[in-house]
Amino acid sequence: MTIERHDSGPRMSKAVVHGDTVYLAGIVADAPKGKTMAEQTKSILSQIDGFLAKAGTDKSKLLSANIWITDMANFAEMNAVWDAWVSPGHTPARATVEAGLASPDYKVEIMVVAAR
Repeated sequence: MTIERHDSGPRMSKAVVHGDTVYLAGIVADAPKGKTMAEQTKSILSQIDGFLAKAGTDKSKLLSANIWITDMANFAEMNAVWDAWVSPGHTPARATVEAGLASPDYKVEIMVVAAR
């Protein structure tokens, strides 16, 4: 069975497809400095839509999601954007934890796995 890698670099690939499963790396907002939790979440979900489309799938086929946020005080703000984006009736298994991220400008990072 072949493995497809998308947006690969020396350290990681943004997406890896094996069989009918699509694995996305943790995605953070583009140009996060000064952006709110909601703005960063929207940026991330838009990127996820693009990576899933490139791999031949979409958010209705999400299997799981891992979400890291830097402050649980922003949990409701992130959830409001997530809830408006996720496909009703097709919500993935999900975990959300508070964590330090790679840059202090990042407020949220999201990683998903989807079927094709």
